[in-house]
Amino acid sequence: MSIVVNIYYTGADGNARKFAEEMEAGGTVQDIRREDGNLRYEYFLPIADPETVLLTDCWRDPEALDRHHASLMMERIAKLREKYDLHMRVERYVSDEDGITEKDRCFMKE
Repeated sequence: MSIVVNIYYTGADGNARKFAEEMEAGGTVQDIRREDGNLRYEYFLPIADPETVLLTDCWRDPEALDRHHASLMMERIAKLREKYDLHMRVERYVSDEDGITEKDRCFMKE
C-alpha cells in the first residue's frame, strides 16, 4: 500500500509557482525525497490555471507520511507557504493493492 497526496497550492501574482521554485532551488524538495518512505515528490503546473501548482506527494505507508508530518521539514514548508500567502486544497488516496488490471493495460502505452 502507498499513500498519494495531491496538494493544490493557489496564490496571486505567480506566488504558487515562486513557492515551488524556492522549494526546489533551496534544496527542500531534495531533502524530502531523501526521507525514508518517500516515493515521489513532484510539482506540476495546471494549464488552465496559472495561479495554481499541484504537488503530487507519494509515501510508502501511513507511518512514513506521519514521520514526514512530524519532521522539522514541515516548519520549513509552513514558513514558505506563509511567505507566499498560499491557500491549499488537499486530496489523499490509498493505492489499490492489486494495482493495474489487464483490462486497464489495454488503454495504456508503456
